[in-house]
Amino acid sequence: MSNLTAFHADIKCILEQARSKARSSVNAAMVEAYWLIGQRIVEEEQLGQHKAQYGSRLIEDLSTALTADFGKGFSYANLCNCRQFYLTFPDQAILYTVCRDLSWSHLRLIMRVDSPQAIEYYCLESREQNWTVRQLERNIKSQSFQRLLSTQANETETTGTAKHLEFIKDPYVLEFLQLPEVGQLKESRLEQAIINELQKFLLELGKGFSFVARQMRISTETSHFFIDLVFYNYLLKCFVIIDLKTGKLSHQDIGQMDMYVRMFDDLKRGEDDNPTIGIILCDSKDETIVKYSVIKESQQLFASKYQHILPTEEELIAEIEREKRLIEGMQ
Repeated sequence: MSNLTAFHADIKCILEQARSKARSSVNAAMVEAYWLIGQRIVEEEQLGQHKAQYGSRLIEDLSTALTADFGKGFSYANLCNCRQFYLTFPDQAILYTVCRDLSWSHLRLIMRVDSPQAIEYYCLESREQNWTVRQLERNIKSQSFQRLLSTQANETETTGTAKHLEFIKDPYVLEFLQLPEVGQLKESRLEQAIINELQKFLLELGKGFSFVARQMRISTETSHFFIDLVFYNYLLKCFVIIDLKTGKLSHQDIGQMDMYVRMFDDLKRGEDDNPTIGIILCDSKDETIVKYSVIKESQQLFASKYQHILPTEEELIAEIEREKRLIEGMQ
């Protein structure tokens, strides 16, 4: 090995060690903070006369206050995770033994496992085998611990580079550090152009649309979802969420949008807001389909009020087709 090659290797080693220390420090601080938050939530709940109702209201109010002070990362779902984390690991010493070196995304999956023995197993294996969050989730779903009782499982180790990249992309880490989230923007030029044009079209329509976000993440206690476009319509007093799909429209796509609408109502809708409206844009080689997604309870409201303000499916299809022709003409 030449002197220059050895020099480069030494510098690379220094950076990798520094990054490893940084990851460990952030994880340790974040996990400890979330454990302490969970402890205080449980302690405060125990002061309430009606624990279930009091606890729910307590976490909702806390989420609102923390979000105002610290920004993202303190949703109702994540604070429930903090509470569950403390209840799963009530001994703080566990933070420095069983939970050592595990990310918050790992722990929020592990703490939902049924038995204490399985929890200990998944903590140990995640740490020693360098499991990514996806590997851990797959092993939990496939009941790796139960299978281990009769046979020894062999898992492929995750490379240091992959582990580093997953750490950087972890939404919980980005929120804890108050860093901007990269999101999951689509790579296709055509898809990006369609989203750009629809955003512009709705804002220029003059029917009360106000832009909120692109690639907005909504999270349950265990999963993350990204919505392509989010608007608020101040005439209808409701959120309008839009998701672009490629290929033919499927029942799965419709079901997913219905789920998004219900999740958005649960997580984002204010007390004075009307029910959320979803729009699926399905662009395939053969045809373009636009479909409104309205939960059953809101269908009468949609027919009597929403349809007079929102663009028709035909108008949206025309905009998508026009943008596709422009892009194709430029190629």
